[in-house]
Amino acid sequence: MMRQYELVERVQKYKPDADIALLNKAYVYAMQKHGRQRRASGDPYISHPLEVAAILTDLHMDESTIAVALLHDTIEDTSATRAEIDAFFGDEIGALVEGLTKIKRLDLVSRKAQQAENLRKLLLSVADDVRVLLVKLADRLHNMRTLYYMRPDKRRRISEETMEIYAPLAGRMGMQDMREELEDLSFQYINPDAYQTINGKLQDLSGQNEALIKSIEDELKALLQAQGLEDVKVKGRQKKAFSIFNKMQSKSLSFEQMSDLYGFRIIVDEVETCYRALGLVHTTWRMVPERFKDYISNPKQNGYQSLHTTIIGPMRQRIELQIRTKHMHEVAEYGIAAHALYKDGRTVKGQVDDEETSVFSWFRKTIEALAEGDSPEEFLEHTKLELFQDQVFCFTPKGKLIALPKDATPIDFAYAVHTNVGDTCVGAKVNGRMMPLVTRLNNGDEVEIIRSGVQVPPPAWEGIVVTGKARAAIRRATRAAIRKQYSGLGYRILERTFARSGKTFSREVLSTVLHRLGQTDVEDVIAAVGRNELSSGDVLRAVFPDHKDERVTVKPSSEEGWVSLPKGEGMAFKLPETAEGEPAPGSFPLRGLNAGATVRFAPTGAVPGDRIVGIAGDDGSITVYPIQSPDLQHFDDEPDRWIDIRWDIDSTNDKRFRARVGVSVLNEPGTLARITETIATLGVNIRTIQMKVVAEDFAEVTMDMEVWDLRQLTQTLNQLQALDCVATVSRLFE
Repeated sequence: MMRQYELVERVQKYKPDADIALLNKAYVYAMQKHGRQRRASGDPYISHPLEVAAILTDLHMDESTIAVALLHDTIEDTSATRAEIDAFFGDEIGALVEGLTKIKRLDLVSRKAQQAENLRKLLLSVADDVRVLLVKLADRLHNMRTLYYMRPDKRRRISEETMEIYAPLAGRMGMQDMREELEDLSFQYINPDAYQTINGKLQDLSGQNEALIKSIEDELKALLQAQGLEDVKVKGRQKKAFSIFNKMQSKSLSFEQMSDLYGFRIIVDEVETCYRALGLVHTTWRMVPERFKDYISNPKQNGYQSLHTTIIGPMRQRIELQIRTKHMHEVAEYGIAAHALYKDGRTVKGQVDDEETSVFSWFRKTIEALAEGDSPEEFLEHTKLELFQDQVFCFTPKGKLIALPKDATPIDFAYAVHTNVGDTCVGAKVNGRMMPLVTRLNNGDEVEIIRSGVQVPPPAWEGIVVTGKARAAIRRATRAAIRKQYSGLGYRILERTFARSGKTFSREVLSTVLHRLGQTDVEDVIAAVGRNELSSGDVLRAVFPDHKDERVTVKPSSEEGWVSLPKGEGMAFKLPETAEGEPAPGSFPLRGLNAGATVRFAPTGAVPGDRIVGIAGDDGSITVYPIQSPDLQHFDDEPDRWIDIRWDIDSTNDKRFRARVGVSVLNEPGTLARITETIATLGVNIRTIQMKVVAEDFAEVTMDMEVWDLRQLTQTLNQLQALDCVATVSRLFE
């Protein structure tokens, strides 16, 4: 365990004039407050803040940040208060410690909402002072190093959270070493078998290839020094297990097929020397095509700069090279912690240097944008989208650089320029050519957005965009329409749920518990219930926390065709079924068939009015599919089996045709009766019906209907959609 005097010595090595009295005072306060508390490992709790502080000394942080590391758990886990810390250590340290404190007794229904709210609080604190994040990452790193002592289920949950949020966040802040260690520590608990296999093979190779790495280092250094680059360092390193696993997965390679398990860094003094070294390497050894990247002339948003290339180097080895200056290397290793602003004891607020402003202002702007008006779950989703993806760099026609996540579209670009530009976007020119809005942008693309004053962003855009800002803006633009569509259904569900429990529902009762549901508006809650995004039971429990639901719920039967509903709310029955794909008797209003041909219809059916195609079978029969059927993809490589057929609109039709329909309905007594009654009044026959409860408030009904034509089917779907017990209706083709 780290000792206090050892911590002080580490700080004095890089900052001889450090305020040692502050560090000692913080240590004594933390030790008194944590008292006899123990960690899961059995160690005294004070060992944890000491180790967190030690991690920050590796980053050469100022003594205020080290003191915060010693105090970071006091408000959350002891009797300490913000006022007390302010009195002893000042407002600055008090604000930092509070920024690291989770929201106590979060009165939220779901664990995901709690996680999101705590992340929101952390990131908003980071927007004020980035040192909050540095302490948090050091805290998470030490917790991951000692995770073995936790329960297996907790180990996995914490590892997944680390892999999804904290490791990528460290990467986006430029702290690559910390990111790699967090990923590797998480990997061993998320996928222990793969970790042990890869790590074992790496250990075997390490002993075998130690001499090879040294030889390559020496040959690279000799080449550069022979050309006058005297002050140059070359260092080789073996890649970590998670990095190798990722590449194996993305490129479908086995471990034995991996050719670049080692990377080498060339560190020089000046920027010009980086390009000179690159030229020497490329003229001596062959470069692997499409593996060169220049992050010096086009830095990443987190400030990372380096030249990347891959060569077939000494001893015919495939070698990944990074070429950078000493300063670039420090930024690459320590990220934001490499900036002098966070090492010399100055406060962050109001004292931001030009370098920090240019590199990290995007982070604060992103957080501020993410903090506006979304539910906790949306905030968490958008944070992951916005912060944790690889990037492409595009330009406006005036030359302004816009950084976007990988796979971004012109719609993402438009919203990155301004929300109004995104909302009014109707088209885009990429490098001077009109391109679809679903086009994936590449590095260096020039994008011009075509706008219209009458445009409203369609909801389908949400599935196209990849940035959190674009997705949030599209959701806001379509929220009013969604409210109108689903609020009536949601209100009916809530009324029924409250009445069944002897309670009375009203909008007023929701207004006092919005914080528990992670929402900011009553109508959003009602619409979310109508969309089956929020359970009416959760709303009831939010309003009446002491309420206990005494109903008994029966799981849906596994026997196909049976209906299972909660006890006392329905019945189980089965309608007769016929063999799917059976030959259809009689004549058909079809053109394009030979006389006497045996005709079958796809299991999901086809009705007059559908666009259809015939597929010839090995037995000479022909199966009719609607053109929307996904089953047709199985015949893409057999064009000879496709037969051009169509409905004969001039012939008299005396037959009904099958069509499969899916309906999402309220899970309440009488719903099924209302659906079947509506269908019967339209003269439609139900051939088979299946019903399955999928949530507390909703059930899914699947029906094979028999209709005369597409017109009658469309009328039926419209009538079903008009029922207040129906959420959605759709035709099924699979």
